[in-house]
Amino acid sequence: MTRTSLASADDHSSDDESSSAGAQPLVHADPSQAMPTSSKARAKRRIAVLEEELEMIRQEKGGKQRKTTFYVAQGRAIRRLVVLYHSVEDMIAENDRRYESRSSPESTAEQDRLQRGYVELARLKKGADAARGDDTSSLKELVATWVNQEFRPSPLIKSNEKYSRGFASDICGMLLCPAEWDWKQNSVKTGIRDRTTEYIVSENSWPLFLYENYQVNSDDLEEGFLKSKLLVLAFKAVFTSPSSAREAEGDGDGADVLENNRRARLRSDQTKVKTCVASIINMKKVTPRAIAYVVCQVRFALSSVLSWRTVDADFDYEAFWCNIVDFFEDTPGPVTRRKVDKLLEWWTRKIFGTNHRGDLTPELVSQMSVNALTEQRKKLEDAAFDSD
Repeated sequence: MTRTSLASADDHSSDDESSSAGAQPLVHADPSQAMPTSSKARAKRRIAVLEEELEMIRQEKGGKQRKTTFYVAQGRAIRRLVVLYHSVEDMIAENDRRYESRSSPESTAEQDRLQRGYVELARLKKGADAARGDDTSSLKELVATWVNQEFRPSPLIKSNEKYSRGFASDICGMLLCPAEWDWKQNSVKTGIRDRTTEYIVSENSWPLFLYENYQVNSDDLEEGFLKSKLLVLAFKAVFTSPSSAREAEGDGDGADVLENNRRARLRSDQTKVKTCVASIINMKKVTPRAIAYVVCQVRFALSSVLSWRTVDADFDYEAFWCNIVDFFEDTPGPVTRRKVDKLLEWWTRKIFGTNHRGDLTPELVSQMSVNALTEQRKKLEDAAFDSD
């Protein structure tokens, strides 16, 4: 029920309860006490609330429901955040193996990766593959749009088809080219396109689209790594909505993306606002596996392959995903660990802004000027009372 109808319900009720209350002066009423209202008005409000709840139930039953339950929605995050290729069963089996061994069991790098994935695993798998398909479809068009805006290729990349992408396209080929080669050299282009043994494009090379400004320092391959504008835009499109991907510069200008999304959905004067993925899964910081997921999606969007597959010619997406995860999780020591942590902080600022409302503890708030003024006013009243 709107504010207008609430006022109307109160103003036009003629119960004895309301009439008797209306005769009382309200100038000096205690604002902390309840104002008198009629039983008729209260009944109307309760009916309105029930009608709204009934309408919401009807809407939920009608049409295609992509998020049937809370846990189904959570399950859609598995492919994005936990593991892109391994099955949930494999991670559970690895955890069971370790538990049954009790003592420190020997393990391979692959088994360690499975176990780390198990730690981050959500309860259900349902919805995971559907999420990947949705993102693949939307990024197919979005990546084409971003590439066209950034590089102005001729001809432009078509958003509704992929035949002209991959290494057949000069601009997509440049972005997909391994960091150790120079796409501007004709010998490199020809070798890659002809798939010669000298130029094998595999998961063992970092493609240029991963790097800031799409430039590589061969003496320091970590410089600008995983900081490209294309990746930031794709991450925003997947996790905080395509509309938030209009801007990749700056550090989010301090906006609280999740809170703004929540409030937009509550506003009655707007059309229906979709809950962003980050809100659904309560994601407040960027994680390594989320980055790895987006990297694989962008690589696929730039390629000429029509449907999602694990192996594209000599390129293995599963091994590529593992390489990115290992870059973050399998650091050789504290120096590289600190660099990885700084990179994740950079990503979190880019996606979620510089908002720190979550760090406002009750202790900190109690020391701030709003509460300080409140306490001073209380002391002033206490002092005046004691002097009387």
